[in-house]
Amino acid sequence: MAYLKQRWFTAKVFNKFAMTTGLFGTKTLTITRRSSGQPQQIPVLTVDVDGAKYLVSTRGESQWVKNVRARPQVTLSVSGRTVEYTAAEIPVEQRAPVLAAFRKRAGKTVDGYFRKLPDPADHPVFTLTAAPQ
Repeated sequence: MAYLKQRWFTAKVFNKFAMTTGLFGTKTLTITRRSSGQPQQIPVLTVDVDGAKYLVSTRGESQWVKNVRARPQVTLSVSGRTVEYTAAEIPVEQRAPVLAAFRKRAGKTVDGYFRKLPDPADHPVFTLTAAPQ
């Protein structure tokens, strides 16, 4: 599976700024790294389709995707509010409506990723189910 590596500025500066400010509606995804067990945080956009919440990897099979597959308990935080979810990857043949909704929500920001990785198989998609409280 393909992966588009982040540039240094994006990884070290922009992502932190986006998580701190909620820029463009970003939320902070916190997952557990599969090898170290340490938390990893990244800014993400979620999209709701037919009453379900989805998480999309625009850059392909990233480390966070591999970590979520190994440990599907995740949290999303925005403005100090944190919600726990269980993530489940959806099959490639079910991704089209979610990817279309995500692209509409994210706008031109993600167009380049989808030009470089046009196959829906290159964009893992997870449905998020709120954990019981």
